[in-house]
Amino acid sequence: MMRGVVSTVLVLALGGVAAAQQSPSPPQMQEACPGLISQDRPRVVPAAFLPAALAEGEVRISYAGHSTFQIESPRGVRIATDYNDYVRPAALPDIITMNRAHSTHYTNNPEPGIRFVLRGWKEDGGPTDHDLNFQDVRVRSVATNIRDWGGGTQRHGNSIFIFEVANLCIAHLGHLHHTLTQQQLNEIGAVDVVLVPVDGSYTLDLEGMMEVLASLKPKLMIPMHFFSSYTLDRFLSRARQAWPVEWNEAPSIVLSKHNLPPAPKVVVLPGGR
Repeated sequence: MMRGVVSTVLVLALGGVAAAQQSPSPPQMQEACPGLISQDRPRVVPAAFLPAALAEGEVRISYAGHSTFQIESPRGVRIATDYNDYVRPAALPDIITMNRAHSTHYTNNPEPGIRFVLRGWKEDGGPTDHDLNFQDVRVRSVATNIRDWGGGTQRHGNSIFIFEVANLCIAHLGHLHHTLTQQQLNEIGAVDVVLVPVDGSYTLDLEGMMEVLASLKPKLMIPMHFFSSYTLDRFLSRARQAWPVEWNEAPSIVLSKHNLPPAPKVVVLPGGR
């Protein structure tokens, strides 16, 4: 019981610090991302039948494990999220993003040949301000806080990365430790897909994460960072109170703005932990 109280207090405290962050004239949520919501159902493509190339307007999201996804654009740009020394996608990415909380979310030794290395923190403690345009991909970041090892707050130690690909907006929450302020929601913008940590302890607690998802209002939510079937099932049981849950047979899914689900849905990609 005491542990739960301490966790709640830490989350509230971190949220309060996040609320004090200031940035000039953030865009409104409905304008910050180009993704449009359609009324068609998502098309799931088994891994064995994935095409060599994507059609214009399509994006492929593949789960490598933990918090690492590979996101592929129609022009073949590959992005790896929370790139680290333990879980990596099979193909060499063009762009990698990282977060600072644990070594399973970053590396100091990225592979040679990676074009862009985007760290979700700054050594001077300031907020990240990534805004990268490369071929048919845009990558932005919104800084959040994390707990330090002593139970205090490390400002700007995490970044939510937003990937604008094929007229879709995909948000990777990283190692999120607190709920989001309206300013942060405005900076993130309207998103179509959220890659969400669901462990409920190392990151934000379960009810806090549900609040974040309700605030972001995505059409598709893909769990990550769940360590075991127990923590994943705990999240899914809670999520089913608000949204349908679907299990995908393959670790990859191909989406476009025309085939997002008509109502919010959780889709579980296999192979994670």
